[in-house]
Amino acid sequence: MARSPNRTSGSKKIRYAVVGLGYIAQVAVLPAFAHAKKNSQLAALISDDPKKLKQLGAKYGISGLYSYDQYEECLEKEEIDAVYIALPNHLHCEYTVRAAKTGVHVLCEKPMALSVKECEIMIRTADHHGVKLMVAYRLHFEEANLRAIHMVQSGKIGTPRYFQSAFSLPVKDKQNIRLREETGGGTLWDIGIYCLNAARNLFHAEPLEVFASTAGKGTDQFEEVEEMSAVTLRFPDDRLATFICSFGAADVSEFRIVGTKGQLRVTSAYEYVEPITQYLTVNGKEKKHTFSKRDQFAPQLLKFSDSILKDTVPEPAGDEGLHDVRIIEALYRSAQKGQPVPVKGVERKRRPTLRQKLRRPPVRKPRLIHAQSPSGS
Repeated sequence: MARSPNRTSGSKKIRYAVVGLGYIAQVAVLPAFAHAKKNSQLAALISDDPKKLKQLGAKYGISGLYSYDQYEECLEKEEIDAVYIALPNHLHCEYTVRAAKTGVHVLCEKPMALSVKECEIMIRTADHHGVKLMVAYRLHFEEANLRAIHMVQSGKIGTPRYFQSAFSLPVKDKQNIRLREETGGGTLWDIGIYCLNAARNLFHAEPLEVFASTAGKGTDQFEEVEEMSAVTLRFPDDRLATFICSFGAADVSEFRIVGTKGQLRVTSAYEYVEPITQYLTVNGKEKKHTFSKRDQFAPQLLKFSDSILKDTVPEPAGDEGLHDVRIIEALYRSAQKGQPVPVKGVERKRRPTLRQKLRRPPVRKPRLIHAQSPSGS
């Protein structure tokens, strides 16, 4: 049974423990609480790195500092209402299930897990214990991406016919979790999921068949996972989506969707520390609009806390994470077989809309403690 929020304080703020203090937690999740004070409070930190705990605890004024072995103790002693799971991919299922069994709500980084089976366990456990489960798709609250979906679905470019995307960032350290098979590394799990999720929601449809090809595994730092992946997705009504994602190429983050009357191109589409620019071209005339930098993580906290306090279904919930994982599993099977793979038909009843838009100012990049960016800086 889910805990009653703030059962002793009487305030209307959800008390969070952040689980895992790696790069994304330090540069984005922890700073976001300053922009989510309306209903969210950082109450505890969980890590096996004493230096991180001590220095980040001092920085954010947190006395609730715990190791992973003290997970359940932390949730109980600190009266935690929700956890933000920022752990390596292979640990998402375990720490979601452990939190849910204690009645604590879960906001989990994507990919939700590394198999359909794990996703289903997470959803089933959350439902059984009456807790909320949300997957951290930050772009579901970001204005440029939401406006792109709205423009496509309102017919600005006519009937959408094909989608193209490229997402690459250089990962140089072979010890980085993105390059380790046991931690759930790989281009599709880490960055390809953005391209996949964009295509699904721009088309408002689910792929029927997928094909993938990978390259670069076994070279240089890519001993355990592929350097890059190329993907083709076949959607209903003979629509196609293609994308390439890479850990061995220069920074690129963009997509283009082309319809019968025009096209929409978005640059820095998946970034969270840069402005995002749209180029809408209809009848040969181009309109450009740039969306300023903003905090993309605070909206997730605000929306999830709101769903807990109001007892509503969070969006995106576990089913969205499950859909992406099902497709990524099929893509890796396709790459192994060297041929297209059908995808089980599913119906996604809810899609991101402009109603989810939430803007908060950008955060400054903090000094990192025992963590580094994918590029090694």
